[in-house]
Amino acid sequence: MISYNADGVSMPKIKKRETTAWIKAVAATYGRKAGEIGYMFVDDAKILEVNNQYLGHDYYTDIITFDYNDGDTINGDLVISLDTVHSNAEKFNKKYEEELHRVIIHGILHLCGINDKGPGEREIMEANENKALALLRSLQEKK
Repeated sequence: MISYNADGVSMPKIKKRETTAWIKAVAATYGRKAGEIGYMFVDDAKILEVNNQYLGHDYYTDIITFDYNDGDTINGDLVISLDTVHSNAEKFNKKYEEELHRVIIHGILHLCGINDKGPGEREIMEANENKALALLRSLQEKK
């Protein structure tokens, strides 16, 4: 089950059923099944608190992914700062909805085993994000 919650912010206007189908489709392309996945949308203050408490990091980020995978089933908690998503959308000259979807799937890609911290990994992550966003557009066009 994939759940969507908000803490201290308004729930973003995402189509939950469509987003869930997309997440499952993306996971399947990596030979994975979606298990228990929980999204929590927060503000910058909350993500900084989570970053400090659980990772020992003293900086803002757009997403923190907690991986509870079990074999080929992806499970995890994903904490997303809507403040940072907004500022990144402006910084990268993207629509807010597109940046939000990019971050939503970024966490899923981490759960599927794609990293972005080592040499050359960021480019691989971006390519996979772009592929997943193209899949979302294709699913939306079929409606």
